[in-house]
Amino acid sequence: MTARVAIVTVSDRAARGDYEDRGGPGCEDWLRGVVTTPLSISRVIIPDGRDSVAGCLRGLVGQGVDLILVTGGTGPAPRDETPEGAAEVIEKELAGFGEEMRRASLREVPTAILSRQTAGIAGKSLILTLPGNPRAIATCLNAVFAAVPYCLDLIGAGHIDTDPGKIAAFRPKTT
Repeated sequence: MTARVAIVTVSDRAARGDYEDRGGPGCEDWLRGVVTTPLSISRVIIPDGRDSVAGCLRGLVGQGVDLILVTGGTGPAPRDETPEGAAEVIEKELAGFGEEMRRASLREVPTAILSRQTAGIAGKSLILTLPGNPRAIATCLNAVFAAVPYCLDLIGAGHIDTDPGKIAAFRPKTT
Protein backbone atom coordinates (compact mmCIF):
# COMPACT_ATOMS: atom_id res chain seq x y z
CA MET A 1 0.00 0.00 0.00
CA THR A 2 1.31 3.44 -0.90
CA ALA A 3 1.68 5.90 1.98
CA ARG A 4 -0.01 9.23 1.39
CA VAL A 5 2.05 12.33 2.13
CA ALA A 6 0.99 15.95 1.88
CA ILE A 7 3.43 18.84 1.89
CA VAL A 8 1.92 22.19 2.84
CA THR A 9 3.89 25.36 2.17
CA VAL A 10 2.72 28.24 4.35
CA SER A 11 3.70 31.57 2.79
CA ASP A 12 1.76 34.70 1.86
CA ARG A 13 4.27 35.54 -0.87
CA ALA A 14 4.36 32.05 -2.40
CA ALA A 15 0.55 31.80 -2.27
CA ARG A 16 0.32 35.08 -4.22
CA GLY A 17 2.97 33.96 -6.72
CA ASP A 18 5.43 36.68 -5.65
CA TYR A 19 7.95 34.14 -4.41
CA GLU A 20 9.01 30.74 -5.67
CA ASP A 21 8.20 28.00 -3.18
CA ARG A 22 11.44 26.29 -2.18
CA GLY A 23 10.19 24.61 0.98
CA GLY A 24 7.70 22.26 -0.67
CA PRO A 25 10.15 21.01 -3.29
CA GLY A 26 12.83 20.75 -0.57
CA CYS A 27 10.59 18.47 1.50
CA GLU A 28 9.69 16.33 -1.49
CA ASP A 29 13.31 15.97 -2.65
CA TRP A 30 14.37 14.96 0.87
CA LEU A 31 11.59 12.34 1.13
CA ARG A 32 12.30 10.87 -2.29
CA GLY A 33 15.99 10.58 -1.39
CA VAL A 34 15.36 8.74 1.90
CA VAL A 35 12.07 6.81 1.73
CA THR A 36 12.24 3.51 -0.15
CA THR A 37 8.56 2.53 -0.13
CA PRO A 38 6.14 3.99 -2.68
CA LEU A 39 4.75 7.39 -1.73
CA SER A 40 1.88 9.41 -3.10
CA ILE A 41 2.97 13.02 -2.52
CA SER A 42 0.73 16.03 -2.97
CA ARG A 43 1.78 19.64 -2.45
CA VAL A 44 -0.25 22.71 -1.67
CA ILE A 45 0.64 26.35 -1.01
CA ILE A 46 -1.49 28.37 1.40
CA PRO A 47 -1.19 31.86 2.90
CA ASP A 48 0.19 32.41 6.38
CA GLY A 49 -2.22 32.47 9.27
CA ARG A 50 -3.78 30.32 11.94
CA ASP A 51 -7.10 29.83 10.12
CA SER A 52 -5.58 28.88 6.75
CA VAL A 53 -3.25 26.35 8.40
CA ALA A 54 -5.96 24.82 10.60
CA GLY A 55 -8.42 24.58 7.71
CA CYS A 56 -5.90 22.97 5.39
CA LEU A 57 -4.76 20.46 8.01
CA ARG A 58 -8.34 19.50 8.92
CA GLY A 59 -9.02 18.77 5.27
CA LEU A 60 -5.89 16.64 4.85
CA VAL A 61 -6.57 14.68 8.04
CA GLY A 62 -10.14 14.15 6.83
CA GLN A 63 -8.79 12.76 3.55
CA GLY A 64 -6.73 10.20 5.46
CA VAL A 65 -3.29 11.56 4.62
CA ASP A 66 -0.70 9.55 6.58
CA LEU A 67 2.11 12.12 6.92
CA ILE A 68 1.69 15.88 6.65
CA LEU A 69 4.79 18.06 6.44
CA VAL A 70 4.10 21.76 6.91
CA THR A 71 6.90 24.09 5.87
CA GLY A 72 7.06 27.75 6.82
CA GLY A 73 5.39 30.04 9.31
CA THR A 74 7.22 28.67 12.35
CA GLY A 75 9.17 31.82 13.22
CA PRO A 76 8.33 34.75 15.51
CA ALA A 77 7.06 37.20 12.86
CA PRO A 78 3.48 38.46 13.29
CA ARG A 79 2.10 36.34 10.39
CA ASP A 80 3.97 33.18 11.51
CA GLU A 81 1.05 31.26 13.01
CA THR A 82 1.68 27.75 11.72
CA PRO A 83 2.12 26.26 15.23
CA GLU A 84 -1.09 27.91 16.42
CA GLY A 85 -3.03 26.59 13.42
CA ALA A 86 -1.57 23.11 13.86
CA ALA A 87 -2.45 23.16 17.57
CA GLU A 88 -6.13 23.59 16.65
CA VAL A 89 -6.01 20.27 14.77
CA ILE A 90 -3.49 18.17 16.69
CA GLU A 91 -5.06 15.80 19.20
CA LYS A 92 -1.78 14.55 20.73
CA GLU A 93 1.30 16.73 20.75
CA LEU A 94 4.69 15.04 20.27
CA ALA A 95 6.90 17.71 21.82
CA GLY A 96 10.11 15.71 21.43
CA PHE A 97 10.06 16.28 17.67
CA GLY A 98 10.20 20.07 18.05
CA GLU A 99 12.82 19.85 20.77
CA GLU A 100 15.10 17.66 18.67
CA MET A 101 14.63 19.74 15.51
CA ARG A 102 15.66 22.89 17.38
CA ARG A 103 18.61 21.13 18.99
CA ALA A 104 19.89 19.95 15.59
CA SER A 105 19.32 23.37 14.03
CA LEU A 106 21.15 25.15 16.85
CA ARG A 107 24.32 23.31 15.83
CA GLU A 108 24.13 25.24 12.55
CA VAL A 109 22.62 28.65 13.36
CA PRO A 110 22.12 30.54 16.63
CA THR A 111 18.75 31.88 15.47
CA ALA A 112 17.26 28.34 15.49
CA ILE A 113 16.12 29.09 19.04
CA LEU A 114 13.52 31.40 17.46
CA SER A 115 11.90 28.54 15.57
CA ARG A 116 8.69 26.99 16.84
CA GLN A 117 8.54 23.60 15.14
CA THR A 118 6.13 21.09 16.57
CA ALA A 119 4.57 17.75 15.77
CA GLY A 120 1.49 15.82 16.67
CA ILE A 121 -1.16 13.33 15.74
CA ALA A 122 -4.64 14.02 14.43
CA GLY A 123 -6.71 10.97 13.63
CA LYS A 124 -4.33 8.63 11.78
CA SER A 125 -2.16 11.49 10.49
CA LEU A 126 1.24 12.54 11.75
CA ILE A 127 1.81 16.29 11.34
CA LEU A 128 5.30 17.84 11.44
CA THR A 129 5.86 21.58 11.18
CA LEU A 130 9.18 22.60 9.66
CA PRO A 131 11.07 25.75 8.75
CA GLY A 132 10.75 27.11 5.21
CA ASN A 133 14.43 26.96 4.15
CA PRO A 134 15.31 23.71 2.31
CA ARG A 135 18.64 23.34 4.15
CA ALA A 136 16.91 23.81 7.51
CA ILE A 137 14.20 21.35 6.45
CA ALA A 138 16.86 18.72 5.74
CA THR A 139 18.53 19.39 9.10
CA CYS A 140 15.24 18.94 10.92
CA LEU A 141 14.13 15.85 9.03
CA ASN A 142 17.56 14.24 9.44
CA ALA A 143 17.24 14.78 13.19
CA VAL A 144 13.80 13.20 13.68
CA PHE A 145 12.82 11.01 10.77
CA ALA A 146 14.16 7.78 12.28
CA ALA A 147 11.12 7.86 14.60
CA VAL A 148 8.54 8.69 11.91
CA PRO A 149 7.98 5.20 10.39
CA TYR A 150 7.35 3.59 13.78
CA CYS A 151 5.06 6.45 14.82
CA LEU A 152 3.04 5.90 11.64
CA ASP A 153 2.83 2.18 12.50
CA LEU A 154 1.60 2.96 16.02
CA ILE A 155 -1.20 5.25 14.85
CA GLY A 156 -2.39 2.92 12.09
CA ALA A 157 -1.18 5.10 9.21
CA GLY A 158 0.58 4.00 6.01
CA HIS A 159 3.81 2.04 6.21
CA ILE A 160 7.09 3.77 5.34
CA ASP A 161 10.56 2.25 5.04
CA THR A 162 13.78 4.22 4.69
CA ASP A 163 17.18 3.65 3.13
CA PRO A 164 19.22 2.65 6.23
CA GLY A 165 22.32 4.18 4.66
CA LYS A 166 20.63 7.58 4.89
CA ILE A 167 18.17 7.32 7.81
CA ALA A 168 17.91 4.11 9.82
CA ALA A 169 14.25 3.92 10.78
CA PHE A 170 13.87 2.57 14.31
CA ARG A 171 11.32 -0.14 14.98
CA PRO A 172 11.54 -2.26 18.13
CA LYS A 173 12.44 -5.88 17.57
CA THR A 174 9.53 -8.25 17.91
CA THR A 175 9.93 -11.72 19.32
